Amino acid sequence: MVRLDTDVVKDIFLELGADLCGIAPAQRFGEAPEGFRPTDIFGDCRSVIVFAKRLPAGPLFAASCIPYTRLNDLLMTRLDDVGYAASLELERLGAKAVAVPADDPSEYWEADRHYARGVLSLRHAGYLAGLGVLGRNTLLKSERFGNMIQLGAALVDVELEADPVASGEACPSDCSICLDACPQGALDGNTVDQKLCRPLSNYTSPRGYKLYKCWECRKACPDALGTR
Repeated sequence: MVRLDTDVVKDIFLELGADLCGIAPAQRFGEAPEGFRPTDIFGDCRSVIVFAKRLPAGPLFAASCIPYTRLNDLLMTRLDDVGYAASLELERLGAKAVAVPADDPSEYWEADRHYARGVLSLRHAGYLAGLGVLGRNTLLKSERFGNMIQLGAALVDVELEADPVASGEACPSDCSICLDACPQGALDGNTVDQKLCRPLSNYTSPRGYKLYKCWECRKACPDALGTR
């Protein structure tokens, strides 16, 4: 079996542009739905490397949805670029790596609920890899950057030293600011009703562009930008 130093692996992702990087063993994902666990995607997976890039906060305050949409799309591409380049480097070092897309495509779809599920829940993977905790708005919140991050992952056939699961509560138990801010009433503090959320979060313009027209749950959080 190939042996890789965990710090070396993290440095690969950070040097390629990731702002955060954490590692979880594949067995931590036992409570994930069947078919959506790391070993369902890549049978030889032993470790899950989760990485994040920071999303600048300025577009949250723009009157137009175009800057946020474009920046978010660009960030997804950059995350996939990191996953691609890191996979090649890990392969050079003797490991097999399967990069998980930061966003679409996905296969799972329930038309009646407008419910999609990615091949791997990156939010939960980030939590299990110690990058942050899940807020009541369902977003992963890191200590450094709050919920202003997007995520990618790579599945590897190497046992790496794991980070501890993130601890602490993301939100005060009596806080409902993000729930109240949602114009669609799509949040209940545990999950998001995609059928209510999608008309604004995945709006298609008359010209055919996919636009993100709402980010109130992210913007409204008093700790959106982290604690330090």
